[in-house]
Amino acid sequence: QMWEEAIALGKELAEQYENEMFDYEQLSELLRKQAQFYENIVKVIRPKPDYFAVGYYGQGFPTFIRNKVFIYRGKEYERREDFEARLLTQFPNAEKMKTTSPPGDDIKNSSGQYIQCFTVKPKLDLPSKFHRPVSEQIVSFYRVNEVQRFEYSRPVRKGEKNPDNEFANMWIERTIYVTAYKLPGILRWFEVKSVFMVEISPLENAIETMQLTNDKINNMVQQHLNDPNLPINPLSMLLNGIVDPAVMGGFTNYEKAFFTEKYMHEHPEDHDKIEKLKDLIAWQIPFLAEGIRLHGEKVTEALRPFHERMEACFRQLKDKVEKQYGVRAVLSTLDDRRGSRPRSMVRSFTMPSSSRPLSVASVSSISSDSTPSRPGSDGFVLEPLLPKKMHSRSQDKLDKDDLDKDKKEKKKEKRNSKHQEIFDKEFKSTDISLQQSEAVILSETISPLRPQRPKSQVINVMSSERRFSVSPSPPSSQVTPPPITPRTKLSFSIQSNLELNGMSSSDIPDVPPPLPLKGSMADYGNLMESQDLISPTTSPPAHQRVSP
Repeated sequence: QMWEEAIALGKELAEQYENEMFDYEQLSELLRKQAQFYENIVKVIRPKPDYFAVGYYGQGFPTFIRNKVFIYRGKEYERREDFEARLLTQFPNAEKMKTTSPPGDDIKNSSGQYIQCFTVKPKLDLPSKFHRPVSEQIVSFYRVNEVQRFEYSRPVRKGEKNPDNEFANMWIERTIYVTAYKLPGILRWFEVKSVFMVEISPLENAIETMQLTNDKINNMVQQHLNDPNLPINPLSMLLNGIVDPAVMGGFTNYEKAFFTEKYMHEHPEDHDKIEKLKDLIAWQIPFLAEGIRLHGEKVTEALRPFHERMEACFRQLKDKVEKQYGVRAVLSTLDDRRGSRPRSMVRSFTMPSSSRPLSVASVSSISSDSTPSRPGSDGFVLEPLLPKKMHSRSQDKLDKDDLDKDKKEKKKEKRNSKHQEIFDKEFKSTDISLQQSEAVILSETISPLRPQRPKSQVINVMSSERRFSVSPSPPSSQVTPPPITPRTKLSFSIQSNLELNGMSSSDIPDVPPPLPLKGSMADYGNLMESQDLISPTTSPPAHQRVSP
């Protein structure tokens, strides 16, 4: 589930697929995987493993772990007791130490085996690309991954013990462990290379605790806003423990310990820190208000009395804090995140006229200059038995559109664009003219280098039994047709099949002589570039024969 690492590797592969191998199929599949990884980062809640510091003390251990400390990454949902049991199975003669303080030389130099194990907290080290606040779902990965610094805090009492308030003299002794490499890596454990210790004063500890509490409330509220199906019990326990602190007393203990004249007189250098602590207390109220409002929306009827009591405690707490420390307002986009659709999900369902795909009729009217934009506008006749290979693409598309006319009529009511309505009117008039004349114009040319066909050269119907012949112009009353000119665009006319019986052209005064029988339709394009006509009984020279 380390999708962030998978995305980084996927970007390297995408660079190879796109710019080196040009394998767009693999690239598209890889990008789809990356999109799923990004979605998982935001929506899937991943378990956070614990980290444990393990020290091996005594001369009984092998040299590579003797008197050294290692940081281990635990398994998912693995407790410290389970990890210790798994560790002690490897060293059954080892003795578990009961303290977390560093051992003395007597233990390090002894001949036995002593294992010290305790839980450490990973120190967040955000990458430099996160230069602005981001979602907790994104940051949560870096709280337990790509970490190299770990800390362990141990409370220490200094000065006289105050039975009424233990926070006044509770110092924190914090030990920082730095490993050789970031965890997790090629191993689930690495050796500690450096250790140093810092002391946290009681006031600094209070500031840190309040900051962590506010962040925890805010993060949990964001999680419930992003996923309404989350259980409400963790939110209930968190809010009730802060609003109605029956055991710990909440930040009231901080007020008794630090917000007194005695403490201000003894520690004048902590004035700024005290103001910061007051500001954090004031900021906790709007976070609690948002959490309680969300809790009221999701609470069940069985927990309604519990929620009402929590609301009553919160009102008292709010009045007290706002009177002493001022009012704070959360300038967040929680309502926008909850009630509106993200901009990336908004789609425009009305396509502009420039990007809408054109119909066959519109394409033919735009692309052709000399041919009519509507079929049958000049009154030409459509050959009903025209061979399939002689049909043009425009005719095939129009025939298909004619069959799907009923489906298009049903979709007319759903089209709201003005350009589409104009097209509907044009297409309707096209269908009417097509039904009246049943003719189309062949707009496909034989060669892209030749000019477009004149209107006079069309397909004519002569008789029920027909064959195709090539003539450069429409039939006339003369017995001898005009000479054939080179590179002349061809049109197809239909002759009687009497020519098949060997009759000469003089027997049919209105029809030009036909070409000899050819083996395939491709032979009609190989005409003689001379002025002599080919007799139906004369075979062409050998060099003009084209084998099929």
